[in-house]
Amino acid sequence: MSDTDLKLDEFGPGDLPAGEVPAEEKAAADLAPVFDVPVSISAVLGRSQMSVAQLLQLGAGSVLELDRKVGEAIDIYVNNRLVARGEVVIVDERLGVTMTEIIKDGDNAA
Repeated sequence: MSDTDLKLDEFGPGDLPAGEVPAEEKAAADLAPVFDVPVSISAVLGRSQMSVAQLLQLGAGSVLELDRKVGEAIDIYVNNRLVARGEVVIVDERLGVTMTEIIKDGDNAA
């Protein structure tokens, strides 16, 4: 081995061979064409089924019972696909959602 050859353990944590781009930067650059694609995001607190007659009886102050318990995680959908679960939070006097669980493909039994 010559003096210019480096062993694998001589590379530091941030060292890359000349001309190589870090994976994070390369992945972000590859996604640039889709940055402006609109997506629909929904945070679902719960669901309820009722007839049209029951729906028409609802008014200001009506209570709608949902299929979730207090404190239970809410579902987060992106383009009608379940991608995460989370909790309702208050941010600057507005409601928000913090993600607590990412749903992998195949785990989305909704």
